[in-house]
Amino acid sequence: MNEDTRPQPTAAEDEAVIALATTMLEAARSGDADTLLSLIDQGAPVNLRDGGGNSSLMLAAYHGHATLVRELAARGGDVDLTNDRGQSPLAGVAFKGTADVARELLEAGADPDLGTPSAAETAQYFEREEITALIAQARRTEG
Repeated sequence: MNEDTRPQPTAAEDEAVIALATTMLEAARSGDADTLLSLIDQGAPVNLRDGGGNSSLMLAAYHGHATLVRELAARGGDVDLTNDRGQSPLAGVAFKGTADVARELLEAGADPDLGTPSAAETAQYFEREEITALIAQARRTEG
């Protein structure tokens, strides 16, 4: 079977996939760990991305859900997956100023120098002293 002869999804199947993606991305935004982690544990993609390239982990991080970020990373969520604008989850967190989420991302191995602007640059620009200190500590630990 090749691409031309493979059965194509029905409209109902397409709608079901869209509904699943919508549920997962909304759960990430709202911090609904029970829903999101259950779906991932059943085989849904942990690095699902929205139309702007924001992963579930990025959305959870940006909206301040530290425990969910930790659980997504533990399930293979890519802590360095940038969105379509080249922004990393850690840079979004540095913009928002949520140090507990920054700590989780750094502990999971997030690169503070990745993206445009990087998390390190963002933390300095917005004078996020606690996040800047966490980045410095992570650099000392890995070096």
